[in-house]
Amino acid sequence: MSPVSISRLLFLAILLACILPAGAAAAPAPAYTTTYTITVQEDGTALWQIEYRTPLASDDDLLAFDNYTRDLPAVYLPQVRDLMQHSAVQASVVAARPMAISNVTGTTAVQTSPTGRYGIVLYSFSWSGFARPDGSLTIDDAFSGGLYLEKDNTLIIRYPYGWTVAQAEPAPDLQRDGLVWYGMRAFGPGEPRVVLEKPSFPLIPVIGAIVIIAMILAGFLVFRAYKRLAVERDREKEDEDRIEVGEPAVILSDAEEAGLEERIITLLVNERGEQYQSGIIRSLGLPKSTVSSALNNLHRKGLIQKIRKGRENLIRIAPDVR
Repeated sequence: MSPVSISRLLFLAILLACILPAGAAAAPAPAYTTTYTITVQEDGTALWQIEYRTPLASDDDLLAFDNYTRDLPAVYLPQVRDLMQHSAVQASVVAARPMAISNVTGTTAVQTSPTGRYGIVLYSFSWSGFARPDGSLTIDDAFSGGLYLEKDNTLIIRYPYGWTVAQAEPAPDLQRDGLVWYGMRAFGPGEPRVVLEKPSFPLIPVIGAIVIIAMILAGFLVFRAYKRLAVERDREKEDEDRIEVGEPAVILSDAEEAGLEERIITLLVNERGEQYQSGIIRSLGLPKSTVSSALNNLHRKGLIQKIRKGRENLIRIAPDVR
């Protein structure tokens, strides 16, 4: 296969796909396959990729493909660019809206697989105004002359994430990661026709997200309150357990001890019947050992109750004393 014949095959494939009407006679199956991938954006722009795959069965085929690769930037890429711009101009007249081709690129590669060696040619470009963005996306008038797929050729139309297919005529052969049609197939004027719908506002997921966030926030606030309470109790416990270095022992007379016990009872009454031991020590301003001795006496007399709360004592007036 010579470089000229490869060029003609590529040019003919694009011409059949984009210019000739659906009633045109099908040419004999070429020695290559073509895959058209059209990725539609939300603004109606379409990103096109036209991939040609031809077998390189001999060294002469490989040499011809290398020559094609060499001449692609200066010879074949401008031909593709001119052809696609002409196609967009014609479609724009029929659709009565602006269309334009931009960012036309072409690359080649040689790929070896278990089935043989292949030459890959990939043309890419952007087609603005390809679909009608009128709340939905409609693809039809850009194919005003119809479309023809050779045997073993493929057309793939992909659409934005989250959008759904409301209509596809004719029905695709496969719908997975896009709409797929296989050749040999002749589409009528304005076909394939695809209508895409934008998803409605996802109210239920948003409400679910708000509920989850609220639960997380509530849990965080409860955790902070628990930590704050734990810190306060730890401080009270430290106060209760701490014996200051050099603190002198206080020896009370019987009368003074009785007066201290009365003060403790009065303090508990004023605190609605209970208070932590560390709080009593702070309120009285007396050494821990002195207060602890008085509390032990009151406990033996049955006037108070000692209730262990974590690492500290809760002092509560006995029910009979109230």
